[in-house]
Amino acid sequence: MEILFLLIPMSALLVLVIIGVFGWALHGGQFDDLDREGERILNADGEALTGVKLGESSAPNNAHRVDSH
Repeated sequence: MEILFLLIPMSALLVLVIIGVFGWALHGGQFDDLDREGERILNADGEALTGVKLGESSAPNNAHRVDSH
């Protein structure tokens, strides 16, 4: 019976943490565009609707290179 004094506050704290993580994901835009990701996996070449292939950035090819002179 004494274990309930520990388990009830721990479960209430766990529920608050789960609600907080869900609120953080919702506020951060995690669920904004669900259709685009669902359609991206159907493309054979892995291109998103924006035309950028997976693993590539939208920056020009030489923008991420560092020249060592």
